[in-house]
Amino acid sequence: MPDPTNSPIPADSGDTAGAGSPSLRPTVNAVLEFNRFHSTLLGALDQAGRRGTPYSPAEARVLEELKEATAVPVARLRETLRMDRGQLSRVLARLEEAGLVVREPHPVDRRAQSAALTDGGREAARLLDSRSYEAVGDVVNRLAEGQRYRLVEALRTARETLTGPMVGVVTLRGPEPGDLGWVIERNAAVYAAEFGWNGEYEALVARIVADFASGHDERREALWIAELDGRPAGCVFCVRDEAPGTARLRLLLVDPRARGHRIGQRLVRRCVEFARTAGYRELVLWTNDVLGAARRIYQEAGFELVAERPHHSFGQDLVGQDWRLMLHEDR
Repeated sequence: MPDPTNSPIPADSGDTAGAGSPSLRPTVNAVLEFNRFHSTLLGALDQAGRRGTPYSPAEARVLEELKEATAVPVARLRETLRMDRGQLSRVLARLEEAGLVVREPHPVDRRAQSAALTDGGREAARLLDSRSYEAVGDVVNRLAEGQRYRLVEALRTARETLTGPMVGVVTLRGPEPGDLGWVIERNAAVYAAEFGWNGEYEALVARIVADFASGHDERREALWIAELDGRPAGCVFCVRDEAPGTARLRLLLVDPRARGHRIGQRLVRRCVEFARTAGYRELVLWTNDVLGAARRIYQEAGFELVAERPHHSFGQDLVGQDWRLMLHEDR
């Protein structure tokens, strides 16, 4: 018999008749009503997110599930997606025939199969991500800023009430009230603690944030906040550069408590997708050679080092680096 003190849903000690009890009916009916609304909304968003692509809902789900991993055991994929063996086999076969997925023996258990995305599969997953983001963005863009904040809090409350606190869940979102101050504070604190950078860096971050806040073109510039278990854990900006056709990635940060969840990779990927969709020809960034983890993320995303020069900034002797990623060929 389960212990009610360990249940994420509080037990009603005065209710012994189950879901048929009058005291439960309002809650049960509200959940069922929301489920119908939720299913209809998600169906519409899913359809909008796949518009203009040749992928079925099942194929899109498989591409989504494989995008963050190098290889996933087929048995685990089947459990995660709750597909039967035959359906998943047919979906993987279609994606394999299209050159988006490859299946091969699992590296540990050769009797089992694993599935992984090809370069074409990763491109397809990025396209679906971008379309889904646009579809949801069209919906929430109709809301005022305060309404968006209440929506986020309501969704978080519903999830945690039904399942308990989230653990290891990473989400990306646009800025909300208080986020710009968080960006400045965390950048200053993290770089001071880990690299000894002084107040010059905090002043630089404050200027970048102030320039963004004072006026930016939402079609061409953006800020994303990464959340881990509902709390801010990272950020990145995409802003217009002085050079024509060029966007600049700025202020990539992952809070130390949130490392190990590939948050930096997700933030950079979102920035790249946005810059490409916005029509920029190239995406550039400036960093320093001491930031080894960030440089590895940039390399993984396809950036190339184009220049290096020593400088003395933020109270330290550093080597600055310019990196570039071509998004579109010159027309």
